[in-house]
Amino acid sequence: MRCSASIMVVWACISTVACAAPGPEVIDPEVARQDPDFRLQGEYVGTGTWKGKQAIFGGQVIALGNHNFRAVVYPGGLPGGGWKRGNDRIFLEGASVEAAVKLANKDSFSARIAANELTIKDSGGETVAKLARTGRKSSTLGAKPPQAAVVLFDGTNVSHFPGATLTKLKTLEAGCNLKDKYKIARFHLEFRLSWKPTARGQGRSNSGVYLGGVPEIQVLDSFGLEGANNECGGFYGRRPPDVNMCFPPLTWQTYDVVFSKPKTTADGKPNDRILVSVRHNNVVVHQDYRTNAKELPLRGLHLQRHGNRVQYRNIWLVEP
Repeated sequence: MRCSASIMVVWACISTVACAAPGPEVIDPEVARQDPDFRLQGEYVGTGTWKGKQAIFGGQVIALGNHNFRAVVYPGGLPGGGWKRGNDRIFLEGASVEAAVKLANKDSFSARIAANELTIKDSGGETVAKLARTGRKSSTLGAKPPQAAVVLFDGTNVSHFPGATLTKLKTLEAGCNLKDKYKIARFHLEFRLSWKPTARGQGRSNSGVYLGGVPEIQVLDSFGLEGANNECGGFYGRRPPDVNMCFPPLTWQTYDVVFSKPKTTADGKPNDRILVSVRHNNVVVHQDYRTNAKELPLRGLHLQRHGNRVQYRNIWLVEP
C-alpha cells in the first residue's frame, strides 16, 4: 500500500531540508544509550500477512528528537534483505510515552513499539505483523587487511593523516587527508555516524570519502530515507545507490571499493576510463560505475568534515 500524498510531502521535507535545530552531537554509543529514544530506534524483522499471503516484514524506526519517531515498514524484508525499490512501504509517525511508541498514518495503519517489539495493525485493528528488534552487521566489518595491504589506520596512530584527530575511542575523526598517494586496486574503510536525532537532511552526520578520480562517496545519516544520490552510499550528485544500506546511527558500517579498467569499449575501441564498484555493508550499491576520469597512477584520500564528527577506523588498501 502506498502512503498518502500528504505523508510523502512531510517525508520529503524531513529527508532533504535542514529544518530543525541540530541539537547535541554524540559520537560515543555509551553516552547515546542514556537517551531512551536511542534504545527505541533501529531495525526490526518479523513475519505477518500482506495482500492475503504470509510475508517477511522489515521495519526501520527513525528517531527525530524530543521523543518523536518515524517508522518505515517493508513488506518483503529490510532493504538489502528482500525489499526492492518500488515495492510497497508503510510510513507511520508518532511519539513515545514512557517506554512505548505509538505511531499511525492516514491510511489507518497503526503501530506500537514496546519491549523490543514492533506491532503493526490495520484499520480494523487486526494485527498485520509482529517484528522483533534486530541489529545487522556488515559481513566485512573488522575485515583483516591482506598481508600485502597498506594499512592506513588501525586505531593506534594517525601517522598517515598529519594533523588528524585520534579520539579516546581510538577512532579517526572526519576532516583529514592522507599524507601519501597510492595505486589502489581495493580499498576498505569503516565509519560510524553520530547520534544527532534533531538534525535533518545534510546536517545529519554528514561526511564523505574522496578517492582520487572518483566522485565523492557520500556519508550521511540516511537511515530510513529514499537512498538518493546525495545520501549515504551515493556518488554525490551523480548516482544514487542501488539500495539504501544505511544502518542506524552509531552502528559501524563498511565501504569496500574495487577499481578496474576495461580493455575495450563496447565497440571494440581502446578505453582508459576507470570502473568503480562499491559495496556498502557488503551489499553492491554501484557495479562497474564508469567515471569520467582516466586511470590515475596514484590516488589520494580525503575524509570530509562537513560540520559533523563522523568517525572512521580499519582503513586499508591493496595495490595492483
